[in-house]
Amino acid sequence: MRLISRLTVAVSLTLSVLFSATVNAQTFTFTAIPDQDESRLKERFGKIADYLSEKTGIEVSYIPVKSYSAAVTAFRNNQVQLAWFGGLSGVKARSLVSDSKAIAQGYEDQFFETYFIAHQSTGLNASEAFPMAIEGKRFTFGSKGSTSGRLMPEFHIRENFKKAPNAIFSDVGFSGDHSRTIALVQAGSYEVGAVNFKVWEKELSQGKIDPSKVKVIWKTPTYPDYQWTIRGDVDAQFGQDLTSKITEALLTMEDKALLDSFPRSKFVTATNQDYEPIKNTAKSIGLMD
Repeated sequence: MRLISRLTVAVSLTLSVLFSATVNAQTFTFTAIPDQDESRLKERFGKIADYLSEKTGIEVSYIPVKSYSAAVTAFRNNQVQLAWFGGLSGVKARSLVSDSKAIAQGYEDQFFETYFIAHQSTGLNASEAFPMAIEGKRFTFGSKGSTSGRLMPEFHIRENFKKAPNAIFSDVGFSGDHSRTIALVQAGSYEVGAVNFKVWEKELSQGKIDPSKVKVIWKTPTYPDYQWTIRGDVDAQFGQDLTSKITEALLTMEDKALLDSFPRSKFVTATNQDYEPIKNTAKSIGLMD
């Protein structure tokens, strides 16, 4: 009996060591909403994966997804443990995964804006007042799950017209991402669109926008948007107080090239409570229950 007892203890210890090694050998995986061209995202987030690996001492991998909803699904299914979400996609993801939390946001994400842009043929010009003259035009949002490309512009459209977009515009489209929205409006395929102000400013600075063809006609009031969200079971899966290590790595990121790729000046602390206005807005226009 004593021998059996010793063998049982030995087997238990061996299994414990093997299980621990398996946990420690896991790859920590993250994704990001596809708000721009996929090649740009891979370049940006591949570097972020390397940075997080270096700072945490574990293998970190970035995997791309094809849509905002796919990013939320991957997070819900534990295919990724961390995600760079927009305001709306983050709220949705956290509602599906117990104890998940927003841990960091860009400094600029506290004061995010959507730009309404118009093709030159409309004759519309910049104004501080909501542009009621967009009624009857061909209008494109970004992705259906985008905070800056759909949620907030639709909220302001409904607030001002007291009608749904389909009852206001001659045609309503969803481009899929902000870069595509700019390209479609610049080409005249749609007369008006809603775009993330950061993407607009970056593409304008890179010479990808022709100001003679497309211009900003209105800017929304500010709202909270993008953030890093982490699953609540990360420490149980990976140990090593990994949530704190990931959070610290993001908040202390100083490499200008990495920050410029977002583009953000720095990352600051974020909490779930910061995004209550996004949740309330989504519920008010029927995008969340």
